[in-house]
Amino acid sequence: MGKRVGMEVAIASAEAAALCKFDVAAVYPITPQSHVAEHLSDIVHEGRVDASFITVESEHSALSAAVGSSAAGARTITATSSQGLLFMSEILPIASAMRLPIVMIIANRAVSGPINIWNDHSDIMPMRDTGWVSLFADNGQEVVDMTIQAFKIGEDRRVMLPVNMNMDGFQLTHMVEPIIIPDQEEVDKFLPPYVPFAALHPDNCVSMGTLGMPEYYTEAQKSKDVALVNSIKVVKEVWKDWEKQFGRKYEPVQSYRTEDAEIAFVTMGSMGETAEIAVDELRKKGVKVGLLKIKLWRPFPFDDFKKAAKGIKVLAVTDRAISFGGPGGPVFSEIRSALYDEPKRPKVVSYIIGLGGRDVSVENFMDMAQRAAKGKLSERYEIYGVRG
Repeated sequence: MGKRVGMEVAIASAEAAALCKFDVAAVYPITPQSHVAEHLSDIVHEGRVDASFITVESEHSALSAAVGSSAAGARTITATSSQGLLFMSEILPIASAMRLPIVMIIANRAVSGPINIWNDHSDIMPMRDTGWVSLFADNGQEVVDMTIQAFKIGEDRRVMLPVNMNMDGFQLTHMVEPIIIPDQEEVDKFLPPYVPFAALHPDNCVSMGTLGMPEYYTEAQKSKDVALVNSIKVVKEVWKDWEKQFGRKYEPVQSYRTEDAEIAFVTMGSMGETAEIAVDELRKKGVKVGLLKIKLWRPFPFDDFKKAAKGIKVLAVTDRAISFGGPGGPVFSEIRSALYDEPKRPKVVSYIIGLGGRDVSVENFMDMAQRAAKGKLSERYEIYGVRG
């Protein structure tokens, strides 16, 4: 049985990766991800895993090295944040096109400018369409669990795609939380040894990442999309397996007090727990409000979301990034589009919250729900957060 410990979440994510017996870690440190890189390096240096830690000069090199090691058949992990993820952007679609099950831990942080080291989701949102499976954790326990799950999801022969696991910078990474760390025997039972579908080796030559002529490029892009869309079946299977073995349940869209809800918040990441408190407080006042927490961002769980939102009159979608020039936040746009053809679709409203690490209070969430209920809404979106 796993051990319950008090541990910094960033450190715990590295510990979870070690339990997966990775072969290669290629990571360039960047705030607030640095503790992940440092601890992975310590784990390798101490000989706790039989692995290599590749010291690189940039995030672009980190993911390039990860692509090379994964292509050679190694179980590979990397990590980054903010500008580092943007610096990797050239390589992100290459990793998915080559069907390499790299796992990336992302400590979500605002992107420049102005320069800001605190949390929001403006780093991951521009990378939405690069072909990676994308998971979002609410707390430290989910960070540990999802890191382990990510390897099993990505390495499944029906998937063979890279996976990123998102945890909010500082609001999760640097927090010390009570976390159950599984035993090595438990993880070994859950996660089989990695057997690559194909690997670069001089004794058995294969071609990867070759030129895609116009006659074949469209088919390659289509096949990647089909693989990503179909991966939701594997994600659900892996989460069912996890629940059976460890007792902790994961769903693409997690519902909280939505049975009779007329209004529901939609969150991704650590703000979900603040929203839960607001829901409880509003329920005491007789407001029929609930919460939908998205755990799986890509592939987007359309059917699961439609089912979870059934009967709700107003969805208050909270984004931690702005889609500049668009109708609202990127999650809002996704959800409104997903529900467009529904005959009894709810009204979907956009709230931009917590940009650059700005605090969002329980009272903020309560005000969002009450304004949404009264129809007091801006044409595009409203911004919330505690200033000062």
